[in-house]
Amino acid sequence: MEDVVIPYSSMVPCDNNGQRMWWAFLASSMVTFFGGLFIILLWRTLKYLWTVCCHCNIKNKEAQKVNNPTNNQPAEKKKGPDEKEEAAASEVGWMTSVKDWAGVMISAQTLTGRVLVVLVFALSIGALGIYFIDSSDPIESCQNFYKDFTLQIDMAFNVFFLLYFGLRFIAANDKLWFWLEVNSVVDFFTVPPVFVSVYLNRSWLGLRFLRALRLIQFSEILQFLNILKTSNSIKLVNLCSIFISTWLTAAGFIHLVENSGDPWENFQNSQSLSYWECVYLLMVTMSTVGYGDVYAKTTLGRLFMVFFILGGLAMFASYVPEIIELIGNRKKYGGSYSAVNGRKHIVVCGHITLESVSNFLKDFLHKDRDDVNVEIVFLHNISPNLELEALFKRHFTQVEFYQGSVLNPHDLARVKIESADACLILANKYCADPDAEDASNIMRVISIKNYHPKIRIITQMLQYHNKAHLLNIPSWNWKEGDDAICLAELKAGFIAQSCLAQGLSTMLANLFSMRSFIEIEEDTWQKYYLEGVANEMYTEYLSSAFVGLSFPTVCELCYVKLKLLLIAIEYKSEQRESRSRKRTPSILINPGNHVKMQEGTLGFFIASDAKEVKSIFYYCKACHDDITDPKRIKKCGCKRLIYSKMSVYKRMKLACCFDCGRSEQDCSCMSGSVHSNMDTLQRAYPLSSVSVHDCATTLRAFEDEHPSTLSPKKKQRNGGMRNSPNCSPKMMSRHDPLLIPGNEQIENMDMNVKRYDSTGMFHWCPSKEIEKVILTRSEASMTVLSGHVVVCIFGDVTSALVGLRNLVMPLRASNFHFHELKHIVFVGSLDYLRREWETLHNFPKVSILPGTPLSRADLRAVNINLCDMCVILSANQNNIEDASLQDKECILASLNIKSMQFDDSIGVLQANSQGFTPPGMDRSSPESSPVHGFVRQASVTTGSNIPIITELVNDSNVQFLDQDDDDDPDTELYLTQPFACGTAFAVSVLDSLMSATYFNDNILTLIRTLVTGGATPELEALLAEENALRGGYSTPQTLANRDRCRVAQLALYDGPFADLGDGGCYGDLFCKALKTYNMLCFGIYRLRDAHLSTPSTCTKRYVITNPPYEFELVPTDLIFCLMQFDHNAGQSRTSLSHSSHSSHSSSKKSSSVHSVPPSNRQNRSSKTREARDKQNATRMNRMGQEKKWFTDEPDNAYPRNIQIKPMSTHMANQVNQYKSTSSLIPPIREVEDEC
Repeated sequence: MEDVVIPYSSMVPCDNNGQRMWWAFLASSMVTFFGGLFIILLWRTLKYLWTVCCHCNIKNKEAQKVNNPTNNQPAEKKKGPDEKEEAAASEVGWMTSVKDWAGVMISAQTLTGRVLVVLVFALSIGALGIYFIDSSDPIESCQNFYKDFTLQIDMAFNVFFLLYFGLRFIAANDKLWFWLEVNSVVDFFTVPPVFVSVYLNRSWLGLRFLRALRLIQFSEILQFLNILKTSNSIKLVNLCSIFISTWLTAAGFIHLVENSGDPWENFQNSQSLSYWECVYLLMVTMSTVGYGDVYAKTTLGRLFMVFFILGGLAMFASYVPEIIELIGNRKKYGGSYSAVNGRKHIVVCGHITLESVSNFLKDFLHKDRDDVNVEIVFLHNISPNLELEALFKRHFTQVEFYQGSVLNPHDLARVKIESADACLILANKYCADPDAEDASNIMRVISIKNYHPKIRIITQMLQYHNKAHLLNIPSWNWKEGDDAICLAELKAGFIAQSCLAQGLSTMLANLFSMRSFIEIEEDTWQKYYLEGVANEMYTEYLSSAFVGLSFPTVCELCYVKLKLLLIAIEYKSEQRESRSRKRTPSILINPGNHVKMQEGTLGFFIASDAKEVKSIFYYCKACHDDITDPKRIKKCGCKRLIYSKMSVYKRMKLACCFDCGRSEQDCSCMSGSVHSNMDTLQRAYPLSSVSVHDCATTLRAFEDEHPSTLSPKKKQRNGGMRNSPNCSPKMMSRHDPLLIPGNEQIENMDMNVKRYDSTGMFHWCPSKEIEKVILTRSEASMTVLSGHVVVCIFGDVTSALVGLRNLVMPLRASNFHFHELKHIVFVGSLDYLRREWETLHNFPKVSILPGTPLSRADLRAVNINLCDMCVILSANQNNIEDASLQDKECILASLNIKSMQFDDSIGVLQANSQGFTPPGMDRSSPESSPVHGFVRQASVTTGSNIPIITELVNDSNVQFLDQDDDDDPDTELYLTQPFACGTAFAVSVLDSLMSATYFNDNILTLIRTLVTGGATPELEALLAEENALRGGYSTPQTLANRDRCRVAQLALYDGPFADLGDGGCYGDLFCKALKTYNMLCFGIYRLRDAHLSTPSTCTKRYVITNPPYEFELVPTDLIFCLMQFDHNAGQSRTSLSHSSHSSHSSSKKSSSVHSVPPSNRQNRSSKTREARDKQNATRMNRMGQEKKWFTDEPDNAYPRNIQIKPMSTHMANQVNQYKSTSSLIPPIREVEDEC
């Protein structure tokens, strides 16, 4: 009696004897496989025999044709082209059509094919999952098809596989190879047994594990779905799928034979192993570990293991290391950014290093910024190093890094550039080739704009001339927030402003950088300096309480009551002749009394915290008038009609009548209700005294249109639409050029002479050859220079251009009169200066001394001890790899100048000509003159007293400039003494402008307005076309552009503010200067040792930004101020020139001296002109035929060079005569006509 191996009962429709029938399942698969293979081979054999027979017949017919060629020619000629086409078409039968249709169905090139392929793979994995479930049951068991749910699902899957197999068979070109494919073999051993199961009502686990081989196609499926796109990812998925499918398939075979036993042993040596135990066994076998806890007992299992261990070990040893290598080489930062609802994000790319990122994050995420709810996404093609990675981890809540390139659209999609608030591009400031770096950033801009034209881009540029290429990008629009921060332009502008007001570069750099307040208890200069460093520039909208008030009135109220310093506003106006034109905003810096605040005016404030500036937005006269603490000013619920737009309209009507131009009391065209309410409204909100012209002009703006103040996009950035920052509208002019009294205006209006560029922003002269401005050392020595600017430049033929035009343009701004322009002398390599000269040949008063800044002879030849400023630049800094040696030339030149000694012979001559004058006292200037330039000692005998500003590349090299300071090498630049004193400047301080511009795009416009002297987008477009300034005739419109404020320094030695210089309060000085002269004070330039009780010989000064009201002044202080343009300064040329030049001789004061003219100045103008003509005639006779070195001045200008000869007896008598009289002839500097 045979053993019963399958449990049976009357309820199970199986064989009552319980015998195994595995052979029936296996036979169905074998018969299918070999039967089909036999049929294919038989078909091929018959086809081959038929082909051979037909081939023989064809040869016989061809032989006959060769023997009888004439018989066949007519028949061939009878066949036309149509018959040939019909014959070709008849060859495409229905089998071919069905074959093509089947090929399309299973092809992944069509949507149907992709769906079908993916569905087959998904069902194969589903069938494998059913196998995993059934593997827990016996290998063979009786099952009822109608009651077994898994068998029914498996049956449905296999029916689909059978249909798909038929499509594949029809579409196959080679049926034999198709029959032997892996997928076909899988179908042979998995599909037929299912039908046998239904017929026999029993299930055999059998070879269903072969479905795991379908995993090999996993990478193909992912490629069809466009999930895998890179070669590494495809290779990784291929290796993993092959390894796993082989592993699972081998485990299935071990599971089958071990649970069944050997057939020749009557299945008596089987053991019960689960499928997952077999998986474990195969893994330890492939890895050669072989713990021995699970092993094969059957002969078939052991035989399989022998062969499998050979292939499995080889596969494990090759596949696993390669898989690990691919996983390890995968980009750690290769994911995609997931946007957070309610939170904006920006993308930062370009030059991503530890230094650039740390500087950016330090300023962007500064605590003084009010709740920065912006996530920063860095994108770079190189993975970060350990230090940079640690920096990202410290800011993980707001910073993410992704590896990629902005030149790749796929990477731009990963960082969601289309939803980003802005994209910031950082530049490598220390690269050896600035033009190549700019080209890279321009390409980044092109790529980003091509992907998403509406994205806002803020990019750093190194060279000014490369900004023109950005204008070629169609979607580049500065009106929508796109900005290019040119480091060379701003660096040169900061340095140029220091030539006009020493220390201003430090003050501006600190204002636009976020610095934390560092409290120092000791009474040292660092205490006052750091109190000023904590101030930054902010913007905020003014409340309606300020509408109608003049700018000085609002400025005084903000400073005294709100502890805020208002320096500029965004003003919206329009031309009178184009009333229908839309209002265009412009940024006005200290505009003066003629500007009245509008509804929604944006103000620029200097404050220590963004929260402090909020008080200007919430200020209400009714609710906050009696509050003394600005922190208590909060949002109130008061909405009085007096502050509404209609109220503003009525208040304007009270001051003037739009139609008749008379005051309200004398006007008969106003309604009675307005008349009756006049007194009430004036008591509630008193009006400033305004002119009829100003009010009428403002009313035109209100009556024509009152558009929305800002677009929603701009409101988010707390900025407004920008326009040309310096082009004041016609209605804004304080002094109409046609109304300026005196004969000087007629000269300015000479339409035949070009004295300014086409925009009216800069002084201009016809282009000159460089040979005309070159001075030899002897010529420079004979030409006594004083009050000039010496620019020491290191460079050669191969050096990158510094962009000296950006340094000269602020010094040639048209808001200076011609006689106020400081002469500029370049000392450096002539080969280098020839390359720069193309951009400098249209500026007046420029000379070149070929030489080297390290030569003391060259420095003495240009009278460096009499200069107003010495600028030390280098074009070779980035060519040196060692960071500590990058600034070696500038440091050596600075130390060389400071160690020079000078005699006092010129100082004695000056003293004899005027008498000894205390520093800062200008005896010949009017008593009411409030402005003085640099006030120094009567003469300079040591180089350490020469004002110097040195450009540095490496911040740590600042320690080498001053030998008497105690700065630590690790001290931040802004904390060092040279930077605080304004004698050192590094381009790294401009990094903060990226974040400042992002938060408010008007900030960059304000900076350009302050430091460039009047550069506008229109001027940049002009320079992009011609690369040179274009001269223009003087018109009322261009001359009106001169009417803009500029930076000056106010001395407290004498003048109308002398009484406040000794122990007075800074706030009193602020109010007096603002009310009397419309001058806006914003800082102090104080001697370093002024706080000491004992006298000190040190002449170093440091910067104090925005002191508080009660800050005590000392007589030696110099006050930074924004002064108005004085149209009358050119009418009294002689006295003013004497005030300028003679004081330079005694106290080394700046040539840019402005004064408030006395009432009788115009009456003296004709007399002074006659005296000036006589002086000129005398001096011309004395000079004879001597060469004029300065050929770039106007024809009516007087010669500038004066030869110094040994003092004869006659000259000594002249000196004594000058001493006893108030002669107006300056001993050193000359007098030239106003341009």
